[in-house]
Amino acid sequence: MSSESDLYFVQIAAGEMANLVYLVGSKETRECLLVDPAWNVDALVDQAEADGMTVKGALVTHYHQDHVGGSIFGMQIEGLDKLMARCPVPIHVNDHEAEGLKKVTGVSESDLVRHGGGDTLELGGTRIRLLHTPGHTPGSQCFLVEDAAGHSRLVSGDTLFLGSCGRVDLPGGDPEALYESLHGTLGKLGDETLLYPGHRYSSEPYSSLGDERRSNPYLRVSTLRDFLGFLGV
Repeated sequence: MSSESDLYFVQIAAGEMANLVYLVGSKETRECLLVDPAWNVDALVDQAEADGMTVKGALVTHYHQDHVGGSIFGMQIEGLDKLMARCPVPIHVNDHEAEGLKKVTGVSESDLVRHGGGDTLELGGTRIRLLHTPGHTPGSQCFLVEDAAGHSRLVSGDTLFLGSCGRVDLPGGDPEALYESLHGTLGKLGDETLLYPGHRYSSEPYSSLGDERRSNPYLRVSTLRDFLGFLGV
């Protein structure tokens, strides 16, 4: 069976802040994980069920409310609390982000699976590498989704967008860490890797790292000093 036929990957626009959420899994095992389930959790689970998939867990890029649920800007956003009420599943989070996630969403320690950078999850022929990419928040992580044929998709949360990158002016933001995440950790990935961000701030819903390296000013810079200048810090 080809790896392309095994990979289950769905991108869905959600909510009032241009969020993008994802369903990632294996058609062979009929299992999937939800990436940053928020805004309309029932719709995400319904989509998985309509596709004949069973939700086996949630992947959290970072703890901000528009990605995991909670109160923000006077809005109450449903998220992990709603997911756990409908189908309790493990929540995979970077260890540096776990305490913030519990405070924001009210989930308990027993709901969490804490991870370090480099950990992997596998569903059938689909492998998900958890890349620790601090900068936007201390425990931000990206997910490198790989199939058996070597095709890769990077789900980047708020670390990297098409044409821009994540903010560093919120609590826990660290511009130097973000530079290292973009140019060190993500800099090791091939140009052919497809980029799927946590928000659609561009005309297209995804790109490739090669295209972004040619056009994204935050990836084109060659020094930390230039990067900080673009950020205005």
